[in-house]
Amino acid sequence: MGVHSRALALRMERSEILSANLANEDTPGFQARDIDFAAEMQRLDSDSHQLFASTSGPGLKYRVPTQPAQDGNTVELSVEQAQFSRNAMDFQTSLTFLNMKFRGLKQAIEGR
Repeated sequence: MGVHSRALALRMERSEILSANLANEDTPGFQARDIDFAAEMQRLDSDSHQLFASTSGPGLKYRVPTQPAQDGNTVELSVEQAQFSRNAMDFQTSLTFLNMKFRGLKQAIEGR
């Protein structure tokens, strides 16, 4: 199914990372993490014979806060919420493209 199936898998992984950031907003010393989605997609495209789950996983990076907390926590609620929302919208977009592809394949099989 091409790039969209890989994008969905990567977006699901990113959702888990961002959820962990949000869940640890008040945990002293917690370091917010994220992935460079574009770089990870390029990595996956360069090795298109392997699915995301069979590789070493995404390269997690630490998020640099704009206003560091005194307790060492780098989670900024507004940043994490915005990133989570954008990731969810992008997930839905990829899912829509996959649904359109399946619909087209179904119509071709049925001869419509």
